[in-house]
Amino acid sequence: MGHPGVETIAEFLAGSGLTTGTIDEQRGAMAATASAAPPPDGVNVRPGRLGGCPAEWLTPEGAVPGAVVLYLHGGGYCTGSLDSHRGLAGRIALASGCAVATLEYRLAPEHRFPAAVDDATAAYGELLASGIRPERIAVAGDSAGGGLTVATLLALRAGGSPLPGAAVCLSPWVDLTQSSPSYTELADVDPMVSKSGLDEMAGAYLGGTDPRQPLASPLFAEDLGGLPPVHIEVGAREVLLDDATRLAGRIRDAGGRADLTVWPELIHVFQAFPGPLVPEADESIAAVGTFLAGRLRTAGGSPGARPTDTH
Repeated sequence: MGHPGVETIAEFLAGSGLTTGTIDEQRGAMAATASAAPPPDGVNVRPGRLGGCPAEWLTPEGAVPGAVVLYLHGGGYCTGSLDSHRGLAGRIALASGCAVATLEYRLAPEHRFPAAVDDATAAYGELLASGIRPERIAVAGDSAGGGLTVATLLALRAGGSPLPGAAVCLSPWVDLTQSSPSYTELADVDPMVSKSGLDEMAGAYLGGTDPRQPLASPLFAEDLGGLPPVHIEVGAREVLLDDATRLAGRIRDAGGRADLTVWPELIHVFQAFPGPLVPEADESIAAVGTFLAGRLRTAGGSPGARPTDTH
């Protein structure tokens, strides 16, 4: 018998329209379900703008002064919004004790690559310009937002900007060629993401750009060294499993720190689902919060020892 929560999610997804249909239809389905995941109690939500884009500040009671998580939502670079990710971002804010600034970066196909990277780097630059120290900033994201997190780090490094103190990637999409074995080996057990769906969204985002361009597919970057510590979480039942494990390996091979947790039986961005349905979601968010708090609560954090993979 599989994970009961995942089986319930699979049944819901089958008729939800969230994973099928045109991009516009998926956007509509996501908007219709966004109210099901409000921010948790104890988190204040304030609208604003960052880098020229709509943004929201989700601030927990007693938040650490001067520490910010820039959160980049998932959705294949084509869907997703402040509304769709308010619940997940709020739970991360509560777990970390830090303010989370979510960014509604421009989406494809209306705004193709590298619009999302430009928006994320502009938002980070505005945080720096506001006086927040780079070591007190983390960049985080899920799915495409996880890939965008790494692309943002690479773009900042290339531009000579000071890098943030930490990064978090939940089920990151870092290979827009969809060429790893897990895309086929796990296709029958992943109820959320398919190779064909990702192929379509990659095409909409990239237009004619080579998918191996490092700011589109960070896994193909020649050098993943010099990045801040990265915390990566992924489910064992998702086609993006190899993206996450290969990303961790590449960062480690370059001498960096990449904490990787692979969760048995779990699926793409399971952290977005409620704890009563998927108890591991709360465990994962707690681990993310601990990582972020450890890096951001004191300037620069502490490198620490590289942990072994868990779960």
